[in-house]
Amino acid sequence: MAEILLTAGDGIGPEIMEQAKRILHCFAKDIAFTLTERLIGGAGIDAAGSPFPTDTQKAAAHADAVLFGAVGGPKWDNLPLADRPEKGILGIRKALGLYANLRPTILWPQLTTFSPLKQERIAGVDLLIMRELTGDIYFGEPRGIRTENGQRIAHNTMVYSEEEIRRIAIAGFEAARKRRKKLCSVDKSNVLETMRFWREIVTDIHKDYPDVTLEHMYVDHAAMQIILRPAAFDVMLTPNMFGDILSDEAAVLAGSLGLLPSASIGGKSALYEPIHGSAPDIAGQGLANPIGMILCVGMMLGHSFNKPAWEQAIRAAVGDVLDQGLRTADIMSDGMQRATTDQMGSAIETALRKRLG
Repeated sequence: MAEILLTAGDGIGPEIMEQAKRILHCFAKDIAFTLTERLIGGAGIDAAGSPFPTDTQKAAAHADAVLFGAVGGPKWDNLPLADRPEKGILGIRKALGLYANLRPTILWPQLTTFSPLKQERIAGVDLLIMRELTGDIYFGEPRGIRTENGQRIAHNTMVYSEEEIRRIAIAGFEAARKRRKKLCSVDKSNVLETMRFWREIVTDIHKDYPDVTLEHMYVDHAAMQIILRPAAFDVMLTPNMFGDILSDEAAVLAGSLGLLPSASIGGKSALYEPIHGSAPDIAGQGLANPIGMILCVGMMLGHSFNKPAWEQAIRAAVGDVLDQGLRTADIMSDGMQRATTDQMGSAIETALRKRLG
């Protein structure tokens, strides 16, 4: 019996999680699973005083996979940094030992006009950003704010161990080997010792993957090239902070953040979340695009449960609905049919059940 933990979180998280559940139930006759729902983020703070409550921690430890909605919102913006909703997602990643975040940039042919780039630039884009999750400036010590000689000084520390770099590099090369056999490692080795170390370790790991072409690129240049020639990239391997920035930049190529899933892997289980955030300004209005969340279900079935055919069926069902002309508000255009969050989820469920037979 597979145990799947659902952590809807805040903002539009509960709305899109409902659509994920209806997609999961399409496979109920083929896979035995239990769904456990727990609070995280702002919802956890309000109910239990913690962005990562104890009962959520216990459920995560026993789960085979986690579906995550979103966290955060203006209600909690004035809390101390250590108590904010975002600590929920950082906490669950750490608790599960997740060290690699996979963000595919998926371009739907039905929606190419929504990309901010000209269609000739985005033609053929098939990009996977693999971001390291446990090291870098986000977790390095020492950190904080101090007063020295009457002046306030803030400091964070960029830290990476050799093992942290090796394991994410191996994951990146393995992913590239299954795709188009090209890996671009992003760093800032011209000014940062930590990044010089990163480049050294990635280069060493490359010796075990002679069939994969390795390219090193400074992060500022990589940010420019994602816009100038996005189709040239296959797998981009990034440190934590650079990956956080570049993956959001790459996601915009698709035309809407509501379209894209992600997966965090590395431990005994994995966590799947859409990249769009909690969008509190549209929460509760039926405006959220559930496609990113639904594609997370597909990634989960493909990776955690080794059912790539089911993942492909979900993607095909999304394509079927886009072919029908249904659009949520973020991807609406003339001649298309406006759909609410629930209507889009229902339509994808219907198309999926038809494909599954």
